Amino acid sequence: MKRKIAVLPGDGIGREVTRGAVEILEAVGQQFGHDFEFHFGEIGGSAIDRTGSPLPDETVEMCKSSDAVLLGAVGGPKWDQQPLHLRPERGLLKIRKDLHLYANLRPISYYSSLSESSPLKKEIIEGVDLLIVRELTGGLYFGKPSERTTLDGKEAVVDTLFYQKSEIKRIIELAFKLASTRRNKVTSVDKANVLESSRMWRETAEEVAKNYPEVELEHMLVDNAAMQLIRNPRQFDVMVTENMFGDILSDEASVLTGSLGMLPSASVSVDGCNLYEPIHGSAPDIAGKNVANPMGMILSAASMLRLSFGLEKEADAVEKAVQKVLDAGLRTGDLANSPIRGVSTSQMIAEIKAALLDQEAILNIMGAYA
Repeated sequence: MKRKIAVLPGDGIGREVTRGAVEILEAVGQQFGHDFEFHFGEIGGSAIDRTGSPLPDETVEMCKSSDAVLLGAVGGPKWDQQPLHLRPERGLLKIRKDLHLYANLRPISYYSSLSESSPLKKEIIEGVDLLIVRELTGGLYFGKPSERTTLDGKEAVVDTLFYQKSEIKRIIELAFKLASTRRNKVTSVDKANVLESSRMWRETAEEVAKNYPEVELEHMLVDNAAMQLIRNPRQFDVMVTENMFGDILSDEASVLTGSLGMLPSASVSVDGCNLYEPIHGSAPDIAGKNVANPMGMILSAASMLRLSFGLEKEADAVEKAVQKVLDAGLRTGDLANSPIRGVSTSQMIAEIKAALLDQEAILNIMGAYA
C-alpha cells in the first residue's frame, strides 16, 4: 500500500513526538511492506515565524492532497502577545475548518501497567474503556461576534455560542454509529437546564436515538459528567458533547490513564482526509529537553493506520509494541510513581520501534535503563 501523509510538527514538544511517530510508521512500512510518503509543513508559532501566518496556504493545500494528516502541537509563550488572529491556536482552528473536520474522537483506555500513575484508585479506573466524541466546527470557539466591546461606556466582552441543528445531528449520529460497534450506550452531555443550545442538543439526540433502538441513550449535565468521570468512569461507553465541553472533559479524563501524554485522538473529516494528534499541548517548558512522552503521538499514528488506511493488523502491532514497553517498566518522566524515571523521548521511541520490529523479543529494558 502507498499512502501520502502530511506531517505538521508544530511547536514545542510537537516536533519531538512527531519525529517518533514518523519513525514508527517507517518501521511499519518496513515490516508490512507499505510505502508511506511523508510531506512536512508548518502550522502554529513556527509558521508565524516563517511566513507571518499560523496556517499558510501551502500547508492547507498539502494536507488536502494527502491521505491523512499527523499534527504535533501548537502554541507557546513566545506568541502570547500576538493579536488573536495571529495566535498559533488560530492555525489549529482554521485547519479544522479548511479540512472539514467535524468530530474529534478521544479514546480513554485503562493500562494495567500504569495503574500506579493515575491519582485515582485502581478499583475506580480498572477496566475503563470509553470514547469521547467532541464536536469541532461550532460552539464558542467559532461563534461571531467574539470581541471586546463597551456597554453603557463600560468595558465588556462577548463570545457567541452558535450551532446549526444539522451540525448537532451529524455529530450525534456518529456517536450512535460508534456505540453500535462497542457496548451500545451513548451519554449525551449538555447544560440543558441553562442553555438554549443544549436544549436543542438534547432534543436532537432524542430524535437520532429513534433510529438506533439497540443503543441506550442517557442525558447528563456537564457538571455531573465531570464528577462522574472521576467517581465512576466505567459507566461510560461513548460520550458525545459540544466543542468546549468536549475539550475540557477529555483533558480531565487523562488522569484515568495517568498522563495527557498517553492519549491519542482522531479528527474525522466530511471529505475523508482525517487528522491525527495527541491531546496534549506543546509543553514549551520541556521542549528540546528530550523528556516528552511520545506515546500519545505514536498511538495517534496507530489510529491513522486503522481509521484512514484500514490497516487493522498494523495498528494492532503498534499498540502492542507500546503495551510491551509499558509492561516492561519503561516510563517517561510525566508518568508518576514509575519504577524507572528519566527515560528520554528518543529512548522510548527506540524501544517501541524495537518491539514493533520483533514482537517476540524480550526487551531488557529494566537492565538497560535502571
